[in-house]
Amino acid sequence: MRTAAIDCGTNSIRLLIADVDGGAGLTDVVRLMRVVRLGEGVDATGTLSEAALDRTFKAVDEYAALIKEHDAGRIRFVATSATRDASNRDVFVAGVRDRLGVEPEVVSGDEEAELSFSGAASVLAGESDAAVLVVDLGGGSTEFVVGTGNQVIAARSMDMGCVRFTERFLRSDPPTEQEIAAAEEEIGRMIDEANAEVNLASVHGVIGVAGSITTVTAHALRLPEYQPERIHGTSLTVEEIDAATTSLLHLPRSERAALPYMHPGRVDVIGAGALIWRTIVRRVADATQGRVQSAAASEHDILDGIALSAASRGERG
Repeated sequence: MRTAAIDCGTNSIRLLIADVDGGAGLTDVVRLMRVVRLGEGVDATGTLSEAALDRTFKAVDEYAALIKEHDAGRIRFVATSATRDASNRDVFVAGVRDRLGVEPEVVSGDEEAELSFSGAASVLAGESDAAVLVVDLGGGSTEFVVGTGNQVIAARSMDMGCVRFTERFLRSDPPTEQEIAAAEEEIGRMIDEANAEVNLASVHGVIGVAGSITTVTAHALRLPEYQPERIHGTSLTVEEIDAATTSLLHLPRSERAALPYMHPGRVDVIGAGALIWRTIVRRVADATQGRVQSAAASEHDILDGIALSAASRGERG
């Protein structure tokens, strides 16, 4: 069955058109990302701006044309953190429905976490049944999901993301040590809150998904360009993640923009994303008393989980 999945987050909107086989495997037909910054200013104002909505609707128009061109039989559109937080989300919902012909689902943080785990589970192929932590680090929220194979044990979504924390804390270019320290303190507090439900000490591995984490991996590998096949499944040690994060935090935006693997839409927010990722990995290493000393990046994430679910419960296009 050919399905179309759209993941609309705080920073980006992504499309996956894929063929789903009987064994629940995916074969990509189209995979695209547009950085529209839907959640710009939402943390402060509580509303989606007209400019952000216009940028997002332009991308939805593009995606609608591709879905029609490739004759996707089922469509699922999932919206996450920024839309959950916005008082005018009905404008967003109506705009998407008019353009795409399906109702966008503004999912809870818990469902977002489960979809992220489902999409990232491909990295677990051949692994044991030991519990792993999947971290989906978005623009407005971060999902912590502990599970084994395709089974979710516990999940928690926190309002902590690269856009939200850039706007709250890392306002200088590059950020000051005081800004970094304040952000780290709040990240630590939120990790402690999440840990009350997901039990970081129980895990035997960590998998990170979404653009901040894959970009940190690309930076650590010093890739000549963004290469998903090199990034997917790559494990970095705590020390390697630490070094890559420190480097990104202290580069001015002009130098970040010149990196060959840096998407233009991540230039201003990658420092906060890297800082969140580094702090999580450090906390897991401490909680497991050194049993976990590295973390893997996955190019398969919530978008893949949405596509898999669309085959069974999505709306017909």
